Amino acid sequence: MNGFSIRRFVAIAKKEFIQIKRDKASFVLAFVAPFIMLMLFGYAVKMDVENVSIGILDMAKTQESRELIRKLQNTRYFKPTFFAQNQVEIESSLDSGKIKAALIIPSDFTKLLKQNKSPEVLFIVDGTDPTIAKTVFSSGILTMQNFAQKNYFVKPIVDVRTRVKYNPSMKSELFTIPGLMGLIMQNITIILTAFAIVREREKGTMEQLIVTPIKSIELILGKLVPYTFLGLGDFLVALLFGILWFKVPVRGNILLLFILGMEFVICALVIGMLISSVSKTQLQAMQLALLFLLPSVLLSGFMFPREAMPAVIRFVGNFVPLTYFLIILRGIVLKGVGIEYLWDEVLVLIFLGLVLLFISIKRFSKRLD
Repeated sequence: MNGFSIRRFVAIAKKEFIQIKRDKASFVLAFVAPFIMLMLFGYAVKMDVENVSIGILDMAKTQESRELIRKLQNTRYFKPTFFAQNQVEIESSLDSGKIKAALIIPSDFTKLLKQNKSPEVLFIVDGTDPTIAKTVFSSGILTMQNFAQKNYFVKPIVDVRTRVKYNPSMKSELFTIPGLMGLIMQNITIILTAFAIVREREKGTMEQLIVTPIKSIELILGKLVPYTFLGLGDFLVALLFGILWFKVPVRGNILLLFILGMEFVICALVIGMLISSVSKTQLQAMQLALLFLLPSVLLSGFMFPREAMPAVIRFVGNFVPLTYFLIILRGIVLKGVGIEYLWDEVLVLIFLGLVLLFISIKRFSKRLD
């Protein structure tokens, strides 16, 4: 009676196979998810930094200075995307993230080369992301030094004066901790709200809501309010811990950071609400949440530089709200920039939030109206 029964064991196993077969959504997801993950991870996880955007201020405007620019462009590391008229434009482009490095060539560059003297150039690197900064720093110096030696046999070689902005010591924690703040906010808020509606359905209280006069927009927004405060609380805890424990300086406006953090929290909550509205069970909600959360870590640029990703993968990452909030976080925390440099990211987050909210309400409206 108490012994192991093969017949009971087979019956339970058979029942589970039938249950899995009936739950078609989970069955399909179990096979689709590994394929999606493998494709995304295989192309997104790349440490080779290529085509880094570099700004050029060529005050010499000679054949020799243009040759130096071509040398940089011919490497796989640099892509000149901005030609400035003065140094103010260079500094502004670095602050906005338009470029990751800058080269300033003085007006006497060619004159000194022809006199077998060492011309002095200024090479500025955005140190926000140490992975990109270290590659750019070493390859840029090497390219410019080899240019003078090969073309003019100048010794000493070109005097490359360097400046690393925002993170001069290129500490990795100054890059990762602000990113972790955004990642923690996203993961907690999405997971919590992913169960909000489906939990009502499993408990049987959804039918009670259906017979009430409540509208879908009222239900969605009402459920978002408490989780918004919870998400903001998590953000404050992560921010204080990063400042006090990891000694991450906040160079920008903390109030602006908090307001834009609220915007991102609401956007993440709407994603969780959308997942909850399309899921039939809490298991499905968890599977869909993980299917979104895991790729977002890679596609957003949290772990690996987006500059190293193929164009298609970068395009997919444009639909991940964390991509834009990481730019906001690192811009305010590390660069100390204001809202004037972050309008693009702010507007995209608002747009994504409104679109996702509209889809969530429409998706749920037929069940309540």
